[in-house]
Amino acid sequence: MSHSSSNAAPAGKLTPIEKYYRLHARIYDATRWTFLFGRTAILADIAIRQKPVRILEVGCGTGKNLVSLGRRFPQAAITGLDLAEPMLEVARRKTAHMGSRVGLLHRSYNAPVGDLAGYDLVLFSYALSMFNPGFETAIQAAAADLAPGGCIAVVDFHATRFALFERWMGVNHVRMNAQLRPCLQAHFMPMLDRVDHAYGGVWQYLTFIGRKRAN
Repeated sequence: MSHSSSNAAPAGKLTPIEKYYRLHARIYDATRWTFLFGRTAILADIAIRQKPVRILEVGCGTGKNLVSLGRRFPQAAITGLDLAEPMLEVARRKTAHMGSRVGLLHRSYNAPVGDLAGYDLVLFSYALSMFNPGFETAIQAAAADLAPGGCIAVVDFHATRFALFERWMGVNHVRMNAQLRPCLQAHFMPMLDRVDHAYGGVWQYLTFIGRKRAN
């Protein structure tokens, strides 16, 4: 999904990520399915552990997960947040049939966005690896946004042993040097913490579900 950095551009000026997704919004779903592994599986993993009634997806992109979350959790109110307005335009069309169950926020995720009730689930699907800088701030914001007993869920790129591939992913605004997992483990008690291989080990991807650690 697309990025929601903690570093928004000044008013009227697009960040590099916003420019990137302005170009990619119309083709995102058609081109990303070949390498964004685990996006569907993590929703099933969540359902085994949690029945959320208030959900926030950070970096919701074109709304693919918002629709899937609505089907899997029919009683849930769902909020999608993204920095890239062209992606949200697609998400609005995709979720129009869900009515008031879905709300969309166009903003960065550098602070909590929920009210005192909090969210039962904060989901990041291929978003945090694009928060450069800012993934630590986003993880802290998610911890603050969670209701008691709520869960964070993350599926994302983890690492690669091929320097050329790592550099290529960097051109596409993705950092993948195993930076996410230690920060998630520091803030959340893991319920699921797994690294899997993609394309015979060209890269690894992380699946993490956890509850906030007590202060």
